Amino acid sequence: MNAWSMLLWVALPYIAIAVFIVGHIWRYRYDKFGWTTRSSQTYENRLLRWGSPMFHFGILFVLVGHAVGLLIPEEWLFAIGINELMYHIGATVLGTAAAILTLAGLAILIYRRRTVGPVFLATTRMDKVMYVFLGLTLLLGTMATFGYQLFGEGYNYRETISPWVRSIIIFQPQPQLMAEAPIIFQLHALCATVLFILWPFTRLVHVFSAPVQYLFRPYIVYRSRDDRSGNRPPRRGWDPVTTPDAERLRRP
Repeated sequence: MNAWSMLLWVALPYIAIAVFIVGHIWRYRYDKFGWTTRSSQTYENRLLRWGSPMFHFGILFVLVGHAVGLLIPEEWLFAIGINELMYHIGATVLGTAAAILTLAGLAILIYRRRTVGPVFLATTRMDKVMYVFLGLTLLLGTMATFGYQLFGEGYNYRETISPWVRSIIIFQPQPQLMAEAPIIFQLHALCATVLFILWPFTRLVHVFSAPVQYLFRPYIVYRSRDDRSGNRPPRRGWDPVTTPDAERLRRP
């Protein structure tokens, strides 16, 4: 195994993991006020109303598909009745739909951010770099799906790329697996690795700020200040103020 393979498929992934973890800890401790999406909805809402749901729902399906394809061994899927054909059809059809939805949403968001002046001025340099690598990662992954899975001879990445990812996670790296993958998959993995390095220093940190606690907090009960039940017709003028002091003063 040559030095380039060790650098790209062993050293760089572990650098990305370290920066991802330490960077988020540092950002949370020293930049809590910057831990935000920097919402720009007040500047423009029409394009945001279309682009944001498309991108967020699409990227959610993309992440779920990657988690299943990269982290779950194919033997485990076989054990629950999902054979190679079923997995291939599901991953290809659903993955293509999710990729198109995500890219379309991202294109709308980037167009909005570039053409709406206040939104563009609110974009940091790190966010601009992040958008480049996010777009490249999604585009290369979509090209790999179209080029190999839809219109090509197919490529079983679960025999090379998936075991390589799991080998990195368990600290038993096997760079030779990734070195055997087609170049388009290698570029996709490299762009994703750089994206993980940039992640803690961009607006992507808001992924870890989802209001999950809202699902478990007690209900907020609102009660009327009127003791009488039912609705009453509105009356002109002010309602009398009834307090113990006012009642005492009105008594003869």
